[in-house]
Amino acid sequence: MVAALFLSFAVRLIDLSFFEYYLYDLHYRLRPSPTPSGNVVLVLMDGKTLDRFLEVPKFVPHTEVFKNIMRANPRAIAYVTPIMPVALGGSEEDRAAASPTGDDDQKIAFADELRKFEEVYQLTDTVASKDEAKPQLPAPFSFVKVLSAPKTADNEQFAKDRVTRRVAVDFENELLGHVKLAQMFNPKLDGEEPLRYTFDVLGTRQAYIDYGRPGSIKTVKFEDILDGKVPAETFTGKLVMIGDDFQKNLANMIRTPFNRSPVAMTYLDMHANMVETFIRNSAPIKSPSWFDFLITSIVSLITIVAVLTMRPAKGLLVLLGTLGGVVALSGIFFMPFGVWLPLAHPLLAIFICYYFFIPYRLIIENRRSWEYYQKHQLLQQVEVLKTNFISMMSHDLKTPIARIQGMTDVILKDSPTPLTTGQREAIDHIKNSGDDLLRFINAILNYAKIESEGVELHTESRDVNELLTSVIRKNEFLAKVKNIELLPELEPLFSIRIDPELMKQVFSNLVENAIKYSPEGSKILITSEERDGHVVVQVADQGPGIPQDELANIFMKFFRSRNAKASPIKGSGLGLYLAKYFVELHQGRIHVESQIGQGSTFTVELPLQP
Repeated sequence: MVAALFLSFAVRLIDLSFFEYYLYDLHYRLRPSPTPSGNVVLVLMDGKTLDRFLEVPKFVPHTEVFKNIMRANPRAIAYVTPIMPVALGGSEEDRAAASPTGDDDQKIAFADELRKFEEVYQLTDTVASKDEAKPQLPAPFSFVKVLSAPKTADNEQFAKDRVTRRVAVDFENELLGHVKLAQMFNPKLDGEEPLRYTFDVLGTRQAYIDYGRPGSIKTVKFEDILDGKVPAETFTGKLVMIGDDFQKNLANMIRTPFNRSPVAMTYLDMHANMVETFIRNSAPIKSPSWFDFLITSIVSLITIVAVLTMRPAKGLLVLLGTLGGVVALSGIFFMPFGVWLPLAHPLLAIFICYYFFIPYRLIIENRRSWEYYQKHQLLQQVEVLKTNFISMMSHDLKTPIARIQGMTDVILKDSPTPLTTGQREAIDHIKNSGDDLLRFINAILNYAKIESEGVELHTESRDVNELLTSVIRKNEFLAKVKNIELLPELEPLFSIRIDPELMKQVFSNLVENAIKYSPEGSKILITSEERDGHVVVQVADQGPGIPQDELANIFMKFFRSRNAKASPIKGSGLGLYLAKYFVELHQGRIHVESQIGQGSTFTVELPLQP
């Protein structure tokens, strides 16, 4: 958490204005244009106008166009193309190349017509301080109201890409032209109805322009008005803004969020969008700095947690989801609500946190791998020692057991006096215990051999039924002791190549287990058949069954089911493990089906042609 906050604070110290405003511009490019208020109509002079007059329109056509507009009773008429320049030099003098010209009589006649309409304005880039004279047109147009409506561009501040994104609201606490024009349609603006969002820049209040796409505001052609092709009601009650698009110089064009070309939008469209922003009072709201810090901190925390605690695939999905979520959240807030959530710092936080903590994660993973490797080496050494010890002890135990078994055979066969029933039972018990111990030792030896070097197959062509018959005969006595009936149903089989000793151990283990865990007086069915290219052997008992949750572990080494552990019957837990290993050596398969209280069926499948 502390690391996330520290990185968030550090990231926010980085100036990402250029990237941030690029992302801001993307919002405009992706969203639909806002619906115009319908209170602004543009009159455009363009290349077709030049074709019509073969020059920039002079005072005479301007006079006629003004008369036609004035007859429709507009709310106000604002000239973006200068009637005459307010100040000499700079962009305004360059834009005056599109101003009307003519002799003095024509100029006076045009001025007389303008004088007849009170709400005539000219927009100018010139802004005067309180102790300076207000901008004014020279005679005979000195009566025309001049509104300071400067163009702003990110030249030395903000993105520094010369794009116009802002509009000035006031200067030295005096409202500028765009707000004054908007107040004609929204008188409460900046009074009872505060401006939606403003911020201070160099002693002025400014707002972000709520741009519509070029051409989204109703536009009519200058020459169409002159020819009477535009209905009078088009201008009734509207703010009519007159400007040009002669593309004679860059001073009359701006860069916009839609297009960074120097000729992306005309001054006329720019001023119209500025006024529309205030009429609708829809300036985009930039989220506060604390919210940016909060989002950056949350993103940093998620990234750190994903990198340090999650698996790579899951962590990557979380990071992509976080990235997409932040971008989607910003788009959702901007498009319908006009709220700008900065993205640059959260996005940078994701990448910095990712690339900063990935090496740390790799160090941790390498350390864990080294620890696992050391533990594995130690376990291997312990396993070797254990295997050697078991093998040594098992070999040493086989000799005395063989002697015990030999002595019991001698006593049973060569006793000079007949043995009593009790004595014979005691000797049989000794012999059976020795057999059990020998099987246990053989199982341990086989396990040790598997763990150390594996088991080699010594195959020969044998009839599986012969092995089964031998195993059944060997276990008949054990079955009779518990009054269990062995039921062999062996179909005639072709001989297959198997290791007879290993497979005899497999079948012996299955039959012995069935006898040991079956109740007295039950039956054990032993079947063999050929099916789908395999020899299939099944041993089915009527024992207590194996719980379903233990079936998956029944062939694991040293595993004994709960029922087996609860019974007085002892076992090593290696028999079924070895059976599975030996069957799979023959490219076969062993599996079990069991139900509690109904018994278990073990199935061995051996391929006819391994």
